[in-house]
Amino acid sequence: MSGSKRKFKIFSGNANPALAQEICDYVGVSLGNAKVSRFSDGEIGINIEESVRGQDVYVVQPTCYPVNENLMELLILIDGLRRASARRITAVVPYYGYARQERKSRARDPITAKLVANLIVEAGARRVLAMDLHANAIQGFFDIPVDHLPAAPILSQYFSNKDISDLVVVSPDAGGVSRSRNFAYRLKAEIAIIDKRRPAPNVSEVMNIIGHVEGKTAILIDDIIDTGGTITQGAQALMDWGAKEVYACCTHPVLSGPAIDRLNESVIKEVVTTNTIPLPKEKLSSKIKVLSVAPLLGETIIRITDDLSVSTLFDNPS
Repeated sequence: MSGSKRKFKIFSGNANPALAQEICDYVGVSLGNAKVSRFSDGEIGINIEESVRGQDVYVVQPTCYPVNENLMELLILIDGLRRASARRITAVVPYYGYARQERKSRARDPITAKLVANLIVEAGARRVLAMDLHANAIQGFFDIPVDHLPAAPILSQYFSNKDISDLVVVSPDAGGVSRSRNFAYRLKAEIAIIDKRRPAPNVSEVMNIIGHVEGKTAILIDDIIDTGGTITQGAQALMDWGAKEVYACCTHPVLSGPAIDRLNESVIKEVVTTNTIPLPKEKLSSKIKVLSVAPLLGETIIRITDDLSVSTLFDNPS
């Protein structure tokens, strides 16, 4: 890692201070001195205890659970830094909450992902750094630059180091085919697709499997594992169709509701994820392997500060 040529500061809300500290350790700066507290009525209080005048400032704050609290912390931090005369504020949002509400599925649906983008821009952010947005189109919701980083290089390297033969990368639905194809390219593996339907939100039913999985080690890949229903049902279907063993991986371990119980009771051998969202003790499991995105985010911050290309950090398989 090479340090930046220019000075910058990194601040964190309460969503994932451990990740913010890892990023600071990587880039070689101290975490900014700011206190994020609550008044007795529950309102958020921000106290920025050092000068940021004329500085490039990065605010590390995934908008994970509790999403509304963390989102408000992000907005208030950005507003405080803007009013303190920071030169440029970049919102580092490893996990972008409300990303799955990015389109109208029914009449009178809101497009909340766009609303959140408007709020971040209006608060004073001049750039956004995010990882694996649920839909690429969300980048277009912002009228400021968005650096959209994939976790695929980190996740695929983990499996490359395992040196597993007869791999097949499996998309849990048709919408994830592009992600699975990219992942399979990195691992030089075949791909398969699970054909499913969703009769209701957070409910899915496997209908068919397209591709050859018999006798192979399957890697199910998705951007988010939420309640765990899709990934565990998909894994069971793969085993029923003759897969030798099944791994699962995702960028964002939301793991809400019955997710941990479902994963622990499933046929999945290992779930590989990242620390875009912190996992509390009750969500830790011997089946879950967490990889750090701090070096990737840190290197990206250095490049943004020095006005260097971010895309050259990645190869771009077609």
